[in-house]
Amino acid sequence: MALDAPKLNSLGFAKPPSETRVVVAMSGGVDSSVVAAQLAEEGYDVIGVTLQLYDHGAALAKKGACCAGLDIHDARRVAEDMGFPHYVLDYENIFKDAVIDEFADSYLAGATPVPCIRCNERVKFKDLLETAKDLDADCMATGHYIQRKTGAHGPELHRATDANRDQSYFLFSTTTEQLDYLRFPLGHLPSKDATRELAARYGLQVADKPDSQDICFVPNGNYASVIEKLRPGAAEPGEIVHADGRVLGTHNGVIHYTIGQRRGLGIGGLEEPLYVVKLDVDTKQVIVGPKELLSTRTIPVREINWLGDAPLTSQTEWHVSVKVRSTRPPREAIIRPLSDTTAEVELITPEEGVSPGQACVFYQTEGSRILGGGWIWRG
Repeated sequence: MALDAPKLNSLGFAKPPSETRVVVAMSGGVDSSVVAAQLAEEGYDVIGVTLQLYDHGAALAKKGACCAGLDIHDARRVAEDMGFPHYVLDYENIFKDAVIDEFADSYLAGATPVPCIRCNERVKFKDLLETAKDLDADCMATGHYIQRKTGAHGPELHRATDANRDQSYFLFSTTTEQLDYLRFPLGHLPSKDATRELAARYGLQVADKPDSQDICFVPNGNYASVIEKLRPGAAEPGEIVHADGRVLGTHNGVIHYTIGQRRGLGIGGLEEPLYVVKLDVDTKQVIVGPKELLSTRTIPVREINWLGDAPLTSQTEWHVSVKVRSTRPPREAIIRPLSDTTAEVELITPEEGVSPGQACVFYQTEGSRILGGGWIWRG
């Protein structure tokens, strides 16, 4: 008589939760706290880890950003309440080298970087994941709103059930190997309210804690002030030039502007509404023009992380949906591979404000699967 296959626990392992060690990446917010509490309640061998990513003293003065001093305190308190060990790891140098320096350099090159993606790719899902393995953990769990499903060819990345919370844009660079080790227990929840209800049920003091809005090392969303601090002399003045060649005024640094910006250009008195259509770092020019100049149909993409079952170059064209901004819904597009890691993406309907430094994330046209993505590298 054939033996029944061993029953899998909720994390997908054929052994009891008590024999399954899981490292939970804890930011101190409600999402990762709920993940840790839920897994602890289910009887898993939980270890909480919080990363100190930048100056602890400065962080204490700032609320609403992950990994700050107050958040470390909140994560530690959750671990104490739920009875599992918690460690704080100093990743300040790693974070500066892998994320902050590139953020500053990209901005100075006229791009609009997304440091949260690089942090997931280079710090959380690389160095922290290796630390989890060093701790003999079977897997690492996070509070991200995204789903991991098992497909015919192995683990697949899927959008969260709640489209309003979906974080797939920030996680497209997760590799198949990393996905094999990662778990996302919140991805199936219908709403953030459901997460807060769980936090209240577990008696967590962070149940009503507000979500973080800013990039953790950019207080109040003031990118320019951070860049000036990191790269003294970066805010050099230059000209504001119309796309037709007219000089309309001056500015105090290209770093104060982003592609698609309309307000705060400092060139009032003109009848037509103007938008930033290009940032020319070499000439220190901010180029403005009418809205139609923002329209883009063809996007060059590089550093592609492909998560499809067949190789990217196995087809000359892939009909997919893509996101070019985290706040926009996926739009119909065609990927034309140029190599294993580069492609040209054609948008069926042109998009406005496509900016170098942003990500272009690929989705199946039907269903919720994420096929990877890459970086937009020139306008």
